Amino acid sequence: MSSFIIEGGHVLSGEITPQGAKNEALQILCAVLLTPEEIIINNIPDIRDVNKLIDILSDMGVEVKKLAEGSYSFCAVEVDLDYLQSDKFLNKGGMLRGSVMLLGPLLARFGKALIPLPGGDKIGRRRLDTHFIGLEKLGADIKYEIENSCYRVTTNGLKGAYMLLDEASVTGTANILMASVLAEGETCIFNAACEPYLLQLARMLNSMGAKIEGIGSNLLKITGVSSLSGTQHTMLPDMIEIGSFIGLAAITKSSLTIKNVHYKELGIIPEVFQRLGIKMQLKGDDLFIPAQESYEVQKYMDGAIMTISDAPWPGFTPDLISIALVTAIQAKGSLLIHQKMFESRLFFVDKLIDMGAQIILCDPHRATVIGSDRKMPLRGIRMTSPDIRAGVALLLAALSAEGTSIIDNIEQIDRGYQNIDSRLRALGAKIERVN
Repeated sequence: MSSFIIEGGHVLSGEITPQGAKNEALQILCAVLLTPEEIIINNIPDIRDVNKLIDILSDMGVEVKKLAEGSYSFCAVEVDLDYLQSDKFLNKGGMLRGSVMLLGPLLARFGKALIPLPGGDKIGRRRLDTHFIGLEKLGADIKYEIENSCYRVTTNGLKGAYMLLDEASVTGTANILMASVLAEGETCIFNAACEPYLLQLARMLNSMGAKIEGIGSNLLKITGVSSLSGTQHTMLPDMIEIGSFIGLAAITKSSLTIKNVHYKELGIIPEVFQRLGIKMQLKGDDLFIPAQESYEVQKYMDGAIMTISDAPWPGFTPDLISIALVTAIQAKGSLLIHQKMFESRLFFVDKLIDMGAQIILCDPHRATVIGSDRKMPLRGIRMTSPDIRAGVALLLAALSAEGTSIIDNIEQIDRGYQNIDSRLRALGAKIERVN
């Protein structure tokens, strides 16, 4: 197990380029199984979760070639379906939540699939019902095998269907979409998730020969085709990294330029951080965050305390709730954070309170942050990263704190952030990785 040792209180400066989008990568990589032809993917982030999925594809028989930094070629001519029965796959797939999205492509192209109970962040219950109900409506038969803790899925042929998803699940929509492009007839997916990741996946599938209408909306219409061809695809920059860097600049009084952000794809994210009083300027496609001695949380027009809550896209992404919360610690004014979509995502707040933050954890979903306007600096402590996003929130807190902090279990951070320590050192951060 590795740790970060952080000497806080240093002002940062310079430019930083966000990595490719992690959540997009997990979907796009699974889609290479839909065709025997070559697919080239650019801007793939070099992070644990993505590398694990690439390893699984390689073990499965997909020909994987690294073309350049962040660029890979994938060719799934021969796929070893027997590998899915192996302990090696059950172990690897069980450590990665993104492995669930192998279901749709495997079922569509080969008529059968097997996946273990997927792992991922411990942020409360993350049910798979949306995936399974949607695939069943397309004609899949799903059985859970208790002895192996895995799902075995088969079909005699997928057929298009109308479905109203019980929740706008991002991975559920992706799984059903990938299955439906090779299904016979027309599929309608209502209440589909419409995050930029789904737009990218749909655009890639259409470039492969799929027929998908309604891209960007919550009603997708898919006309099945008999086969798909190869393509080339470039992933978006990671909007969660971009939001994290905005918060980093504010809480450390730093001036940062975030390069090539694809601003139009960021949705409401910049506006939410502006509600915290953070100034920003768009320069071409770069986002400049000037150094601010003070930033003040806005209030509603009637004078009520501002609330920041998460919601399905185009609402504020739940992956940035922890960053908004940490950023508010040194703001002027108070803020209510309302985490609606996950049960346990605020349970890292006790570590911030130990650092001196003025936070009231109202219940598992709500926390009130009383901003100190930098009058009460945080103090360095030793803490453990519970999941990817909370880990980075704690990292931001440590970088702004007085003294030295140690963050253990940084493998969680490495799952979602590429070489974060070396990239922060390039900005002037004092951070060291140790075993």
